[in-house]
Amino acid sequence: MTSNPLDTPYIAKIDLDRDSTVPLYQQISEPLTKLIMSGTIEAGRLIEDEVSLAQRLEVSRPTTRRALQELVNGGLLVRRRGVGTRVTPTHVHRQIGLTSLNEDLAAQGYETRTEVLSYQVQLANEAQAAQLSCEVGDEVVSIERLRWINDNPLGIMHNTIPSAIAPSLTELSQKGLYKCLAERDVKMATAVQVLGARLATDREADLLGLEHGSALMTMERTVYGLGGEVVEYGRHVYDAAQYTVTIPLVAD
Repeated sequence: MTSNPLDTPYIAKIDLDRDSTVPLYQQISEPLTKLIMSGTIEAGRLIEDEVSLAQRLEVSRPTTRRALQELVNGGLLVRRRGVGTRVTPTHVHRQIGLTSLNEDLAAQGYETRTEVLSYQVQLANEAQAAQLSCEVGDEVVSIERLRWINDNPLGIMHNTIPSAIAPSLTELSQKGLYKCLAERDVKMATAVQVLGARLATDREADLLGLEHGSALMTMERTVYGLGGEVVEYGRHVYDAAQYTVTIPLVAD
């Protein structure tokens, strides 16, 4: 079997000036940043681990850990259990709009797949009734899915949909939610979306293959049909190292 060159740790040449006022962790993180930004270290490449780096540069392990964490925080590195610290894969750059993530990813050339984690038909509780502007006790479908791109988990998506228009479990395993709704002649007109950020829970980190406490981008979206009815309520989280959103702005 041919070995993948991306799995060979990149050993960066780093010269430290121990008399400098620049902290040692910055003297490590800055040259690594330049190597990544210039493309010298390619996307997906494994990086020398913090223990080896500390031993080679004769610095403390907390120093190298902080240096690497600076790059993780900046979105240049991603840490995944079992695969080490790697240069972040190409970001998903998504312009904000009322579009399907699955179709947006496919249009950008990504290979995608969706794993349905749960599919529940239930009677709406108070929170779901408020989300869908329906009555408590109305039948709704609650769905949790894991979205993958190029064999990497990207996001966890929770959707609540009125039962009358909800796609089947089989359909959702094969196609994006919005495509399924379009095939049911559901017309989407407007949406309200809120973006945020927080740290991953242990379960979310496990599903996304991230270090516990990694940064996530959050999205909450309520979509309305032509008649003002709520079509779906979505609450999603994405690996912040792989996902960015572009918001066009226009001057007055």
